[in-house]
Amino acid sequence: MKLEDGWVCDSSVHHYKSCKELLEAGHSKSNVYVFYPDGLSDGLEVFCDMETDGGGWIVFQRRQDGSVDFYRTWAEYKSGFGDLSGEFWLGDDNVMTLTSDDSQGPWKLRVDLYDHNEMAFAKYEDFKIVGAKYTLEFGAYDASSTAGDSLDENNGMPFSTMNNDNDKWDGNMAASHEGACWFPESLASHLNGKYYPTGPNSYGNGIQWISWRYGYSLSKCSMKIR
Repeated sequence: MKLEDGWVCDSSVHHYKSCKELLEAGHSKSNVYVFYPDGLSDGLEVFCDMETDGGGWIVFQRRQDGSVDFYRTWAEYKSGFGDLSGEFWLGDDNVMTLTSDDSQGPWKLRVDLYDHNEMAFAKYEDFKIVGAKYTLEFGAYDASSTAGDSLDENNGMPFSTMNNDNDKWDGNMAASHEGACWFPESLASHLNGKYYPTGPNSYGNGIQWISWRYGYSLSKCSMKIR
């Protein structure tokens, strides 16, 4: 992943293990940083959201303008792709390594959703990615959330891409809906779907979170952990 001009990679904070630790040490600007979590001795470049909901969030997915194609292979989702100052996927390997660090956990997941100037969010407890198929696990849905729970059926599902189908459907959800996700049998959420102009769309197409906007492609979204 590349950094655009004007974005700072702060390698001087190498002794910190998370965005939360950086925030507690006084790094209050949302920006690209390098920290050194357990299991990644060479460090990891991440975008830290230091403003939303108390700050200290590691952003591992962001969609905002369609500049990055999210219809990718297993290997690409495994290692990560995109631009940390724009649209990106941090990488399944990286997210699994981060959420296996019990010294920083239990991890919370926050999903931020946008329909132009309107915004909603969903939060979940005890988030982690586990195993060779990057299985999604999380705990309770936070009742203070405003977007509704469109991720419930994804809990316990392995990751699926166009060339590695692990969903419950007879076909290939990733290929049919041009993205990748922890697909169950239906499609209540799909944040890695094809980017369309915001507005009404056919079921399962576009950036979807149907408990907030049914049959609708969202303008922006992000997934982050703390």
